[in-house]
Amino acid sequence: MMESLTASLKRGFGHTTFREGQQAALTALEQHQDTLAVLPTGAGKTLIYQLYGYRHAGCVLIVSPLLALMTDQVNRMRVAGFRRVAAITSLTSYAERQVILAHFADYQFLFLSPEMLAQPTMLAQVQQLRLSLLVIDEAHCIVQWGPDFRPEYLLLGAIRERLARPLTLMLTATADSATQHEIAKQLRTTPQIITESIDRPNIFLDVEAVANDAEKRERLLQLVSQLVFPGVVYFSSKQLASDMAQWLQEQTGLPIAAYHAGLSSEDRFKIQQQFMAGELAVICATSAFGMGIDKNDIRYVIHYHLPTDLGSYAQEMGRAGRDGQQSLAVLLSAPGDERLPLTLMEANRPDDTTIQRFYAHPQAFDSDDPGIALLTFYYQHGISLAAVQTLFTRREQERHHALAQMLAYAREPDCLRDRWLTAFGQADSTHTAKCCAPAKVPLDLAALGLKRTVQPAVNPVTLDWRARLETLFLSNN
Repeated sequence: MMESLTASLKRGFGHTTFREGQQAALTALEQHQDTLAVLPTGAGKTLIYQLYGYRHAGCVLIVSPLLALMTDQVNRMRVAGFRRVAAITSLTSYAERQVILAHFADYQFLFLSPEMLAQPTMLAQVQQLRLSLLVIDEAHCIVQWGPDFRPEYLLLGAIRERLARPLTLMLTATADSATQHEIAKQLRTTPQIITESIDRPNIFLDVEAVANDAEKRERLLQLVSQLVFPGVVYFSSKQLASDMAQWLQEQTGLPIAAYHAGLSSEDRFKIQQQFMAGELAVICATSAFGMGIDKNDIRYVIHYHLPTDLGSYAQEMGRAGRDGQQSLAVLLSAPGDERLPLTLMEANRPDDTTIQRFYAHPQAFDSDDPGIALLTFYYQHGISLAAVQTLFTRREQERHHALAQMLAYAREPDCLRDRWLTAFGQADSTHTAKCCAPAKVPLDLAALGLKRTVQPAVNPVTLDWRARLETLFLSNN
């Protein structure tokens, strides 16, 4: 007879109690029920599949969206004592990949991106494995990224069929009822849904109404100058993230860096490690920063630009306060802020004329263009012109609805938390002075205990990354 979940938790991980949602999800899996677990950021979602893999023979296959997230999970699992764990990514060397493939059946946990799993040769290898569990991490990406950014997410249902419908765990921190339904539909399953409140009472919510970009810039400087750190400031522009990081560092004297997809992998890794080690006070980031970062003591998250939807906002502001201590989420809001997300929506979507011209003569187009690459994907997978037009039209409607919800939050006059939770069907909060500060309510950092009174120690970044690695290598030899 297999030992209880609590006994396995203590034996394998040294814990005596589960966090909310973990045991319910594991119980459903033990009953061989596909499970969609919607648990807040910091709820310990990874333990669910780690403990299941600990208890059952076979391989746990984790489909993960980001290189940083896979690297972080593999490293953490190895430190925790899991040795039979690996990830194959675009950065895996040929030699390392061959070693992994040669011992493929020996791995207990294997991480792949949707794009890697969709490759015919890789899928053929995975089909030979004895899968105990298929995990779709950050499952909301199926809905948010699949239709117009990473279409391989839309193949996961068919891939799951080819893998003989293994027991499947879907994990996400934010998914309203419509998103939950779409995740299940795409993966061709009817899962048991485990949900816990996405509310994070220790994160104070604040919207700061400013008149224009100049006032927004000055208010950002005030906040970064006054707030205890570490903190993260999100931007929708890679260039502005870099420019503002340099300007804020010059103005405050704090160690501040930018993080976005325009940087090399080496630079992103360097900045991530410096931030984790406490050598940076602030990161100026785009949405590329977040999923692979597990830093518990982030005290604030500021959004300089309006997020495209409340789901993304919840994911990003949820990086704050994972240690349970008082933290802050600030949205800086200026008239006309909705123009940027609207522009980004239009830029990411091929127009009807382009779609029709492509389907008439697909070989005449350059697939290096992201929009054409997306159409090429649909064309090669037999998706008709009419179906593509319908998909894009529906996606545009969904994006406009999501942006309208985000604007309603930014303009909420009474309780931000109630507005946010209502969008996810979880309106059960009672407004208090420690809850939030809507647009016309002043923010009191001292009352929150987040105002800097003395300069905390920050380890200075005195060496470049290569020099630090060389020093570390020499000290170990």
